[in-house]
Amino acid sequence: MSHFFYLARCHDESLYSGYTRNLVEREKAHNSGKGAKYTIRRRPIKIIYSEKFTTKSDALRREAAVKKLSRVEKLKLIHSKN
Repeated sequence: MSHFFYLARCHDESLYSGYTRNLVEREKAHNSGKGAKYTIRRRPIKIIYSEKFTTKSDALRREAAVKKLSRVEKLKLIHSKN
């Protein structure tokens, strides 16, 4: 089964990073108010970037690494995929 690291753009233009096994369901959860505390007040969100991994630990390691990046670096990462 696949594991994903993702970046979501919130309504206030902030970026949220997370982990999931299902990108579609996770976006729905965030937008229904069942996601993270951070996104509850910043709905709606849209997942705009993701990376697929074979293990949960790899996806979580990537999430931790990207969380350390500056906003500018995260935006460059997003744009590099497009």
